[in-house]
Amino acid sequence: MVVFANALAGLWALGAHRFAALRHPAMWWFTIAAEVAIFVQVALGVALVAIDGFEVDHFHAFYGFVALVTVGLIYSYKAQIDPWRYLLYGFGGLFLMGLALRAIALPA
Repeated sequence: MVVFANALAGLWALGAHRFAALRHPAMWWFTIAAEVAIFVQVALGVALVAIDGFEVDHFHAFYGFVALVTVGLIYSYKAQIDPWRYLLYGFGGLFLMGLALRAIALPA
């Protein structure tokens, strides 16, 4: 879910940068949902580790927490680079997709 949602949100934002017709409030709601999915997935992973004693590769957890920090950084820069906001969220969404793919590629 996180991979596909962030890929779609990123591509939608990049398209919205180029084509004004794609600049719809639904894009922002979808982006928010994609980023909230990251928080949910990390919280569930932390719960698995804390409650059930599930063991994960250290880099797997690292990529999850880097994704959380990335969401915060994207959000914190949105007002400073307003003319390029769609590019920020577009490339940010694709970066988050890449982090999720990298975390999946590691053994859990």
